[in-house]
Amino acid sequence: MKHLVERFLRYVTFDTQSNPHEMACPSSKGQRVFAEFLKKEMIELGLSQVTLSDNGYLMAKLPSNVDYAVPAIGFIAHMDTAPDASGKDVNPQFIEDYQGGDIALGLGEEVLSPVQYPDLHELHGHNLITTDGTTLLGADNKAGIAEILSAVAMLIENPEIPHGDICIGFTPDEEIGRGADLFDVEKFGAQWAYTVDGGPQGELEYENFNAASADVIFHGVSVHPGTAKGKLVNAMNLAAKFQVQMPQDQTPETTEGYEGFFHLKSGELGVAYSELGYIIRDFDREGLESRKAFMQKLVDEMNADLKHGSVELKLSDSYYNMREMVEPYPHIIDLAKCAMEQCDVAPIIKPIRGGTDGARLSFMGLPCPNIFTGGYNFHGIHEFISVEMMEKSVQVIVKIAELTAHKYR
Repeated sequence: MKHLVERFLRYVTFDTQSNPHEMACPSSKGQRVFAEFLKKEMIELGLSQVTLSDNGYLMAKLPSNVDYAVPAIGFIAHMDTAPDASGKDVNPQFIEDYQGGDIALGLGEEVLSPVQYPDLHELHGHNLITTDGTTLLGADNKAGIAEILSAVAMLIENPEIPHGDICIGFTPDEEIGRGADLFDVEKFGAQWAYTVDGGPQGELEYENFNAASADVIFHGVSVHPGTAKGKLVNAMNLAAKFQVQMPQDQTPETTEGYEGFFHLKSGELGVAYSELGYIIRDFDREGLESRKAFMQKLVDEMNADLKHGSVELKLSDSYYNMREMVEPYPHIIDLAKCAMEQCDVAPIIKPIRGGTDGARLSFMGLPCPNIFTGGYNFHGIHEFISVEMMEKSVQVIVKIAELTAHKYR
């Protein structure tokens, strides 16, 4: 454990923000730099079969230390940070023995407040790592990397703990939905795996949104406004008309739990051409199809009313709910639950209101639920993590490896 925080603080110094506008993989040079650093560390740690692909996928193995057959299991995390906030020049703050109240972030006016984030009320006595209010922290998902490697180090230093082959995978570009695109499941070699990419202590997730993206394109007719009567079709007005017809009670800020949503995430506005970018989420596959059909119906109705100009809809599925691929293997979840309980962690089984590499990997033949890191408020300047929860994550990873070896003895 003594190296856990050191690892994490070292890792967040790397700027690994992924770039959705770059088609290369990895999408940013910083991810490659970080991967090379991790490769060297993993070799020094004593791992075998350490490989880094041309596309930035880093894999390694801790060989079994028992003389009987145990299924190889994996632990996976991603190296990139989200494009939503800067990940450059991260300057972490260490808050020792937090006792409540606002936490000043850096020297500005930005604070981390329990009024805005009530979870802080449950963390009195914890040692917290926060941002300085100018960048994200990078706990998503460098905490997962630090926890996996610290767990591996613990297994190496304590050979009396039995375990089978432990496969380790660190991926690029998860935050822009491409983390599993070039992941070589066969090379990885695990029968099942766990992404270490969750939030607060106890989270155990094996179901996530079905996801799609929708681009609604509005083709207007540009005419000089002085002679525009009966001729001009303003694409921005078409976009506004479309958006006001979208369900206002089915947005991220109005939904929770198993409720799906439409999320307007981007826009390009102009008289002749406008475009609105949406993401669509639903835990039920039929619900996702219904949402896509609803948007198509709006587009068709608008086109029917237009004499000039047009509206176009481009839909693309992103990932599906891993539940259907994980539920046939209940022992994967049972092992994680039992490991948490033996580490005095109460399992919190809940759906992911998002997606992970694990969702895609589950459909690629590698069942892959998600476990906690101890982090909060990912993707923004209020991101923070509990050191005590990080330590619990390490313990759970070690215990999963140990219980798997016991199960197959």
